[in-house]
Amino acid sequence: MEEKFFTVAAFEFPADVQIVRGKLESEGIPVFLKDENTLNSDPVISDAIGGVKLQVYTKDKDRALQIYNEIRAYAVGDDGEPIICPNCKAQRSEAYYERKGLFYKLFPFFEKRKYKCLNCGIITKPE
Repeated sequence: MEEKFFTVAAFEFPADVQIVRGKLESEGIPVFLKDENTLNSDPVISDAIGGVKLQVYTKDKDRALQIYNEIRAYAVGDDGEPIICPNCKAQRSEAYYERKGLFYKLFPFFEKRKYKCLNCGIITKPE
């Protein structure tokens, strides 16, 4: 049986998803926010449940991903400049956390930040 919904992205806080939601809805794509009300009542548990999931119907997946990729914010360094992938030189990286091991699953804020290039997939540490 085919999945009815596709998760486009997950956001740490409910407010973070609203711009993407508005853009997708303005393009005629129905949007569903999974766990939004849970995090509105207790935002501290965001890491534990994986944040607010922005979902669309599976039939709208490709169009939604295309729109999301056009407007998404990519990672920037402490100097405000985009993170450049050392492998392919693309400026399309996002913060990445592995959350390996029980300690980092329980205390994700202790894990050192890494960046994942959305172009080639390489994972790097900030300089």
